[in-house]
Amino acid sequence: MFHLASAIFWGLVQPFNLAMFLALAGAVFSLLRWRRLGAFSAAAAFLVLSLSGWTTLGALLLQPLEERFQRPSNVPDTVAGIIVLGGGFEGAINLARGGYELNASADRFVEAAILAHRFPTLPVIVSGGSGSVFLEGEGDAQTAPRLLEGLGVDPARIRLEGRSRDTFENARFTRELVQPGDGQTWLLITSAFHMPRSVALFRAQGFDVVPWPADYRTTGREGIGLSHDNVLDSLANTTTGLREWIGLFAYRLTGRTPTLLPER
Repeated sequence: MFHLASAIFWGLVQPFNLAMFLALAGAVFSLLRWRRLGAFSAAAAFLVLSLSGWTTLGALLLQPLEERFQRPSNVPDTVAGIIVLGGGFEGAINLARGGYELNASADRFVEAAILAHRFPTLPVIVSGGSGSVFLEGEGDAQTAPRLLEGLGVDPARIRLEGRSRDTFENARFTRELVQPGDGQTWLLITSAFHMPRSVALFRAQGFDVVPWPADYRTTGREGIGLSHDNVLDSLANTTTGLREWIGLFAYRLTGRTPTLLPER
């Protein structure tokens, strides 16, 4: 129920959809001759789109998330395994075509392959089912072996957790799968902006992973002002940043994590 509710809520409030709903409301109000409400809705739609696409709002939302955790300078010799969270594949396309088409978060799996070669005896855990509510798609745990094997990772090392639909379930089901022992070190790979929420949820499950962020979206030097990126990338950054912060607040308010942001 939580997964469905969050998907519906996010479908309503993500910037582009919100702007379209506001513009539609403005048109309806104008037809009904409620001119002030129509003008207000149209102005609000323009404000949402302009802030999201023409300013550094998205980068400023992402920066504190991406800077929360850095890759460790010294990796312990006794690493037990590598965990990579799903979200890097185009599930609907791969279901139809049987390939491994990648999306903007594909760096997660590139980094997983690099670490797999750096630590050639460790298991590689892929956590991610199909989290889509409105589109049918192949889960990342189904797609990832085709890519990782193509990048030279021994399939015998790959273990799959394909039930999870969101980050909470990633943490829960991955812990059930690997049954981490006391004092073991597991490396967790996910997008840098997604790492705070992931670490918080894994810790809440009693699984104290070592963050290994990938897939950065900002330089870390953006300030308040107009964006120097293209409009679509700025809009995507705003959408991603809002989603992460909403997710952090939602998990905190529902008691799934003990704090808004986990300690470094």
